[in-house]
Amino acid sequence: MTVTTQELLLSRIRDVPDHPKPGVTFKDITPLLADPEAFTALTHALAELSAQHGATKIVGLEARGFILAAPVAVRAGLGFIPVRKAGKLPGATLSQAYELEYGSAEIEVHAEDLSAGDRVMVIDDVLATGGTAEASLDLIRRAGADVAGVAVLMELGFLGGRARLEPALRGAPLDALITL
Repeated sequence: MTVTTQELLLSRIRDVPDHPKPGVTFKDITPLLADPEAFTALTHALAELSAQHGATKIVGLEARGFILAAPVAVRAGLGFIPVRKAGKLPGATLSQAYELEYGSAEIEVHAEDLSAGDRVMVIDDVLATGGTAEASLDLIRRAGADVAGVAVLMELGFLGGRARLEPALRGAPLDALITL
């Protein structure tokens, strides 16, 4: 029996009950990252999506998105740009505030890392409520670049992130390798 990439990835994601608080089941990707076959399959799948969507640069969202996006950029032969929490990047940045379930947050990118003509693929580990991804799309466009798409390892469908992100995508694709 041949194991699909999706089955391989799913088999390496560990459920951690009651983390970070009672009633929440945390999806831990560290076993996937520790398995070279699974991590390579993940990197390959995300690099293929980036190529299919014509990406010229890869954005990774802090923090686990960095772990996935950097090797994808290397594999695809593209530049990697980190989108960080506010105050973490030196020099001139563009920032974008966004609302969380309880409060707000802010992300930043170096303004000079993106420019007109760039087609940017946003990569992250999880699409939950969609707030961070939505803010990253605003940042990319404010820098003058185009959005090639968003790709995530897993989408937590019950949290409604796809519906929130749809208007901000403006027709760009949203790919989830696993939907839970």
